Amino acid sequence: MKNITTNTIRFLIYVLFYSHAYAQDVKHLSLQEAINTGVANSKQLKAANAGIEAASWHIRELNNIKLPEINASGAYMRMLQPSFDLKIPLPGSNPQDTSSNMGQGAKALKVNQMMYASVNASLPLFSGFRIRNGIEAAQLLKRATELDADKDKDKVILNIIASYYNLYKAQSAIKLLNENLKQAQSRVKDFTNLEKNGLLARNDLMKAELQQSNVELTIAEAENNLKVSQYSINLLLGLPENTVLELENAGPPSLTQLQPLEEWQKTAIASRADLLALQTRQQAASKNTESIKGEYYPSVALTGGYIAGYIPNILTLANAANIGIGLSYNISSLYKTGTKVKQAKAQEQQLYWNNLQAQDGIRVQVVKAYEDYNQAMQKITLYEKAVDQANENYRITKNKFDNSLETTTNLLDADVLQLQARLNYEFAKADAVIAYNKLAETAGTIEKQSLK
Repeated sequence: MKNITTNTIRFLIYVLFYSHAYAQDVKHLSLQEAINTGVANSKQLKAANAGIEAASWHIRELNNIKLPEINASGAYMRMLQPSFDLKIPLPGSNPQDTSSNMGQGAKALKVNQMMYASVNASLPLFSGFRIRNGIEAAQLLKRATELDADKDKDKVILNIIASYYNLYKAQSAIKLLNENLKQAQSRVKDFTNLEKNGLLARNDLMKAELQQSNVELTIAEAENNLKVSQYSINLLLGLPENTVLELENAGPPSLTQLQPLEEWQKTAIASRADLLALQTRQQAASKNTESIKGEYYPSVALTGGYIAGYIPNILTLANAANIGIGLSYNISSLYKTGTKVKQAKAQEQQLYWNNLQAQDGIRVQVVKAYEDYNQAMQKITLYEKAVDQANENYRITKNKFDNSLETTTNLLDADVLQLQARLNYEFAKADAVIAYNKLAETAGTIEKQSLK
C-alpha cells in the first residue's frame, strides 16, 4: 500500500510538471514574421496612429468653418402684471388725451405671455485667407505626425531585430556551453579513471571537476539570460509571456560591403522621417504666419435670417425673413496683428535653425553607425581567425597532454580559450546584423532592407 501511494505521488508530480511544461506555447518565428507581428501589436505605433486620427479630425473641424453657421433660438415667457405704456393710440381713444390713452391701454391690455423664435445663418465669403491657410497648416501638421509615426516604426523595427538577435545569442550560448559541458563531463570521467589507476594526481582531477562546475554555473546564468531575452521579445511582439520562440533561419545573413559613407549621409538627409517631419512643421509655421496676416483684412459673409413672434392681443409677426452681406473688421488688428506676425516669423526661424542643427546631428549619427558596423565586421574576421587558432591550440595541447607532455592546467586553459572564441564569434555575427540595421535605421531605410 505504501509503494502504491508513493508511486501515485510520483506520477502526480510527473503529470503536474510536464503538463506545466507543455502548457507553454511554442512558436516558430522568422525575423520577418517577428517584425510583422511586432509592428502590428506595437502600443507605441497604435498611439502614433491615434495621433494621426486626431489630426485628421482637426482638419475636418477646420473645413467645417467653410460651412454655413446656423443658429436657432426661441422663447416662451410668462409675465406677472406687466405695466404697458403704449405710444400708439388704441382703437376708440383720443390721440390727444395722453392720460385717457394710458388709461384705456391699461384697461385694454392684459398681457401675461409672449413667444418668439428666430433662425440666423451666416456663410463666410472672405476671411483674409485665414481659413484656407489654417487648413493647409493643419494638413501639413498631419503629415508631420505621419512622419513621426514612420520614425517610431523604424525604431520599433530596430528594437525587434535587436531583441531577436539577443535571443539568438542567448540560445547560441546555451548550445555551445552544453557542448562544452559534455566535453568537461567526459574529461572528468577519463580523469577519474586515470586517478584511480594512479596515472593522474588527485589535484588534477579536482581541477577538471572545478572547471565542470564552472561551466554548469555559467549555463545557469545563460539560462537566466535566455529567460530575460525570451520575456523581453514576447513583450515587444505582444505575445503571451510564456511563449517559447524557436527561431527559424536564425543564423545572421550574409552582409556585403557598404556604400561610401557620403552616400549613407545623403540618403539619411533625404529619407529620415524625423527630419522630414521637422521640415514639414517649418512649412506649417509659414502657413500659420500667412493665416495671422489675414487679420489685416475684413471678413465678409452672406447672412440670412427668419423671425417670428406672438403677443396675445398685441402682435403677430410672421414671414419676417432677411438676406444680405455682412462686413466686419477689427480695427485693433491694425496695431495688434503686427506683434503676432513677428512672433510667428520667429517660430519659423526657430524651426529653420532646428532643421539645420538636426541635419548636422544626423550626419554624426550616420558616421558613428557606419564605423560601428565596420568595427563589427572586423570583429567577425578576427574572431573567426581566433576560433581556428583556439581549435588548433586545443588540438595540440590535448595531443601533448595525452602524451604526458603538457600539464592539466594548460589543457583546461586551452579548453576555456576554445569556448570563449566560439562564443565571441557567434556573438560577433549577431552584433554585426544589429549594427547594420542600426545604420539602416539611422539612414532612414531600415524598412526597405531585406531582413530575411
